[in-house]
Amino acid sequence: MAFLKNKPSTLSREKFIELYGGVYEHSSWVAEQAWDAGASSGHDDIASLATLMASIVAKSDDRVKMNLILAHPDLAGKAAVSGELTVSSTSEQASAGLNDCSEEEFEKFQSYNTAYKEKFRFPFIKAVKNSNRFEILKGFEERLENSEEQEFITALAEIDKIAAFRLHEL
Repeated sequence: MAFLKNKPSTLSREKFIELYGGVYEHSSWVAEQAWDAGASSGHDDIASLATLMASIVAKSDDRVKMNLILAHPDLAGKAAVSGELTVSSTSEQASAGLNDCSEEEFEKFQSYNTAYKEKFRFPFIKAVKNSNRFEILKGFEERLENSEEQEFITALAEIDKIAAFRLHEL
């Protein structure tokens, strides 16, 4: 069992939100609700806190879930190029080699990002840690065949994976 360096049971609400508010991209409400739901010594390990936070998202209505999805940047997108990503997103995308794309690969990402958003109305979400740009491009190709409902569910599952990875980094 892996424990968090900053154990929720030892933190004030404000400190908890400060430390864990960025686990879900631009969505500190997840940490706020996790605290309010009773983050305690039972959540001092990474898996338990990840489960609590994922359950907060799962219990949210679809409009809130969609806003969570929309809070995420495109992979190898304009925000990455212009330096507008969060520190976590920048690190995650770099770890997958997205900052090393050739011009052709970058254009493929742009094309897939556009096609994906045209079809599903939200950005392609993938937990890219331990992945690479080739696997991500293949994921675009495969997932563009899915239904909007499938991709909505997949995006939320990927967001929970991203959050768990981020908890491991804290």
